[in-house]
Amino acid sequence: MPVLGVESSAHTLGIGIVDEGRILANEKIMYKIRSGIIPMRVADFHARNSAVLLKRALRKAHVGIDDIEAIGYTKGPGLGPCLRVGQVIARTIAVERGLPLYPVNHAVAHIEVTKHLARFNDPLALYVSGGNSQILAIAGEPFRHYHIYGETFDIGVGNMLDSFAREAGLIPAWGTSVEKAALGGSYIEMPYTVKGMDFAFTGLLTHAAKVLSKNSIKNVAFSLQETAFSMLCEATERALLLTHKKELVVSGGVAQSSRLREMLGMVAKEHNVKFYAAPNEFNSDNGAMIAIVAEKMHNFMDKPGLDECTIEQRYRVDKVKVGWP
Repeated sequence: MPVLGVESSAHTLGIGIVDEGRILANEKIMYKIRSGIIPMRVADFHARNSAVLLKRALRKAHVGIDDIEAIGYTKGPGLGPCLRVGQVIARTIAVERGLPLYPVNHAVAHIEVTKHLARFNDPLALYVSGGNSQILAIAGEPFRHYHIYGETFDIGVGNMLDSFAREAGLIPAWGTSVEKAALGGSYIEMPYTVKGMDFAFTGLLTHAAKVLSKNSIKNVAFSLQETAFSMLCEATERALLLTHKKELVVSGGVAQSSRLREMLGMVAKEHNVKFYAAPNEFNSDNGAMIAIVAEKMHNFMDKPGLDECTIEQRYRVDKVKVGWP
């Protein structure tokens, strides 16, 4: 029976439907960002578009709302007002129809949908998004969860790239614009901060913004991107050697970068490790990833009470019990 997932952690409202691991629908609508996000405006946008998007997803999946067996939604991390809209959508349907409701961690969902599409069993995961950047893998103590082997000391790599794009006047002010601007650039020296398997990006961002007036955007964008991705690859390679994993995935919004995928692929090849990056539809925020995890929770875990179905803006990935294979 189909399971429905609602993603609303930030500027994207996504509704996905899966059935026994098959993705039947993955519909989304995105709030257009100009100079930044005002959470209440984005939440209002999600609320106004939720009914139409739900109908679109059901139509794409060729199912009716009565066919849905369970519902998942993004509990966090994310922007509070946006998370609340997704919770209300999912909870309303669940309560009206007496369906099980499952709160899903956003980062876990990004990793799990990539793992699912790759058909990997136990990968090391580099999770790179606007809000966070982490190196994770399943560990069993004190309970089965995604253990953090390394993470950013300050801001996520996506946040750093977007901030630079705004500083450089790139439109839209996203990491994809930085990648386009970097084509054909030459390297200039940039700060490089890796401590074991942890890393930091604010010094790199500050320096890149400072040297923009004396260098071409092309060269600064290229240098910024190469430095940031080299930092991530160094820390990921160290984690591979520590964990002895034979599978590697990259997930999250920044996993859409062809240059990052290329660099990680070289790391994987060097160590004879299988590597996978999902199609960009599943790297950007989407409802299918929430539905995938909700279905796993529905099949292998106890149904949570409604009092557990809250939102949590700083919902740590290493606090989530992974109760499925």
